[in-house]
Amino acid sequence: MAIQTNVTLDATGLACPMPIVKTKKAMNAMEPGQVLEVLATDKGSKADLQAWAASSGHQYIGIIEEGSVLKHYLRKSNGEEETEKKHPYVISNEELAEKLHDSSVIIVDVREAAEYAFTHIPGAVSIPLGDLEKEASSLNKEAEIYVVCRTGNRSDLAAQQLAKQGFQNVINVVPGMSQWTGETASL
Repeated sequence: MAIQTNVTLDATGLACPMPIVKTKKAMNAMEPGQVLEVLATDKGSKADLQAWAASSGHQYIGIIEEGSVLKHYLRKSNGEEETEKKHPYVISNEELAEKLHDSSVIIVDVREAAEYAFTHIPGAVSIPLGDLEKEASSLNKEAEIYVVCRTGNRSDLAAQQLAKQGFQNVINVVPGMSQWTGETASL
C-alpha cells in the first residue's frame, strides 16, 4: 500500500540543521492536514525530525528506510496544536567558555557520535539526541546542564526534552560547535 502524500521534499545529502530548516519551510507552505514526505540521508534526521515535529505541534507519522534514504512522513497541524516552542534559557558560546573551569558544570553534547569524536568541548558528555530519553537518567537533575550541538537547534530540542523530564537548570548553548572558538578535544 502506497502512502499518500501531498508534498515530497528532497533533503538528501544535507546535514543538520538543513533537513529541519527545509522541512519547516515546506510545512509553512502546506495546508493543515496535508502530509509531507521528507527524503533524507542524514542519520541524525531520525531523531531531529521527530523532536522538531513534537516541539512544533505537527504529527510525526513514521519513517521508512530504503537503503541509505530515510523517508520521513509528517502531517501538518491544523493550527489547534501549540506553536513551535523554544527553550527559554540560552547562553552564548563565550559565556559557556567562561564556565568551563567550574567542575560542577555538566556539558551534554547531543550531536551524533561521529561529530563528537572529531571535535568536542573537553569534558562534554556525548549523548546523541536520539538516545537522550533513555540516557537522561545518568545525569544529575539538580546540576547546571549546558546542552550543545552544532548550531543550537538539536540542543534546543534536547533542552526542552530534559526540562519535561524534570531537570531544573538546563541551558541551551547558541550557536554551538559550528562557531565554537574555545578549547576542543577529539577521540
